[in-house]
Order: sequence, then structure tokens, then C-alpha cells
Amino acid sequence: MRIAFFEIEQWEADYVKEKLPGNGFFFTEKKIDKDNLDEVLQQVQDRNFDAISIFVGSEIKKEVIDAFPNLKLLTTRSTGFDHIDFEAIRQKNIKTGYVPGYGDNTVAEFTFALILNLSRKIFVAYDRIKEKGLFDFKGLRGFDLKGKTIGVVGTGRIGKYTVAIAKGFGMNVLAFDSYPDEKFAAEKGFKYVSLDELLENSDVISLHVPYFPSTSSGQGTHHLINSNNINKIKKGALLINTARGAIVETDALVKALNEGRLGGYGADVLEEEGIIKDERQFLIYGNLEGHNLKTVLENHVLIDMPNVIITPHNAFNTTEALQRILDTDTENIKNFIEKGETKFPIPIS
Repeated sequence: MRIAFFEIEQWEADYVKEKLPGNGFFFTEKKIDKDNLDEVLQQVQDRNFDAISIFVGSEIKKEVIDAFPNLKLLTTRSTGFDHIDFEAIRQKNIKTGYVPGYGDNTVAEFTFALILNLSRKIFVAYDRIKEKGLFDFKGLRGFDLKGKTIGVVGTGRIGKYTVAIAKGFGMNVLAFDSYPDEKFAAEKGFKYVSLDELLENSDVISLHVPYFPSTSSGQGTHHLINSNNINKIKKGALLINTARGAIVETDALVKALNEGRLGGYGADVLEEEGIIKDERQFLIYGNLEGHNLKTVLENHVLIDMPNVIITPHNAFNTTEALQRILDTDTENIKNFIEKGETKFPIPIS
């Protein structure tokens, strides 16, 4: 079986070859999407791959699928899968695989890194000493987490771990989920409420839902936090997003921060973050179709705000989590080779 791995480092490639002996491989650290497809294909002598493994930076549209005529399997080394065009996948009857859980504790720990940075103004304090040489705590007063209420939006694997950590800090917990786990709520001593009630009563709000676009059959999670409900948030609360950028409407977010409705925003993701990653490359080779340039400008406004911390989609990035990702991805591929199905197919309707 011939397998192409994109966005993969050398140590990962070596590990994959050990886990999947007897197969043919192509490895590159480059992402793959419709904008750099020609550049990537120049590296490939034979496009007849049976399987492709990608990461979150790759965007799999119809043009990419059509470039590999023998493709039977597409796996993503991620929990999120909004970077894949499922209609194109269905048309070619291509099997899929993903990583349902690898960073339960990893992303939840990062969530609290963002919360603590904002609640205790850690980066502002560090920057004051590093850049200005001022060893002075004036204006750096924060607040305790103990006794405060955290609203956890989405109680899947990562959300559950976030609840557990919050309890360790002595926080009260409210949660919102379309499919509440009442047994878990009873075990951990918290309650499920409506989204509006959570927004109105939480000192910290943390987002842990997958991204689903709005469709005719359902609202999805696109702009779950938006101009219609962001003003319901308790004044001065912190909003944390380690899920997907488009879960929060950027325009509404900038206005809420500017007006003082939000006390701070910590995020590992952005709307239109694909452009932010390499703006020069996008301006030279990119396609403006389907992109919101106002959102791109607003991202720069966000990044410059003193009560905002943005990190570059790094919450997953620990040695242990990457090991778990590779283990699950190679297990998916091995299962497909042996049984014609992956262990963890992407749950698409």
C-alpha cells in the first residue's frame, strides 16, 4: 500500500515506518490544499497513493481529491475534521479515519494556561519586566479562580477534563451540551443549563465543542457565540476558545472587548487562521474566494489588544499527545489494510 503523509516531521516519519512495515511511503512537512497543490505534486513522481494522512493545516477540497486517482483512504491526525470536503469524499467512496481523543488532558491543561495568564496578567507582567525593565506590580491585580464559576460549553473528552481541573481549583461549574451526561454531572457535582444561562452566570467561559457549519437541517456550531448572545455574557467575564475559531463571531468579539463587555479573551484558534499563518504566501498565491478579509483585519486588532492572548493552534503540541496521535492514525491505517475499515471513521452523516 502506498501512503502519503503531509505535515509530518522526520521523527514522526521514522515512527510511522516502524509501525507500518512493508508499505511504500511519501513524507513531507508541507501541508496540502488547493492553493499549493501544484507545488506539492512537483515533489511526487507517482500520484497513485492508496491513502493520505493529513494534519489540521491541510485543507482537502475536491481539487486535492481529484489529484490522486487511486485514493481509497483519507485519515486526519486530528479530532477536528472541518478542513475536509465530505461531499468530495462521498463521491469517490473514500474511507476516512480520525483521532477521536488524544489531548483530553493536553488541551484542558492549555485551557487553564490561558485562563491563568488572563486572570493573573502573567504575560503583561512578564512583558513589563522583559521589554521595559520595570519590576513593578501596579496595575497587575488579578482575581482568584477559587469560588468563581466556569461555564464549560461542550462536555466531550476535553470538556470533561476541563471540568475536573476546574474542580481542582475550587471553581463552581456550569455546563452546556446538546447531549448532557447527567451521570458525569452527578459524579463531579455540577449542573447542565441552557447556553444563555451559562453565559449570564459564568466568570470564565471555555469552549470545547466541535465545529459544524450551519445547514438547512441544523444550526451547527458556526458562530455559536455571536452578536445576538455575546452581550448576555456576564460583564467582565473571560472567554476561552481552544476549539475552533469560527465558533466565535470575530466581529462580535472585537466589539465586546472594545466595549468592556468581556474582561479578556484567550484563544488558540482564529477565524481565517489559515491566512494569518502565512499572509505573504496567501497574497501571492492564494484565492480570495470564500475568505472574509474583514475578519483577517479584525484578527490583527485582536492580537494587539492588551487583554487578549492568542496562540498559534498550539494546545495539542506536547510530546505525549503527538505520540498518541500517531498511534491512533497508524492504527486506523493498519485496520484499513487488514479489514477494509478504519477503527475510528469520521462521524459524518
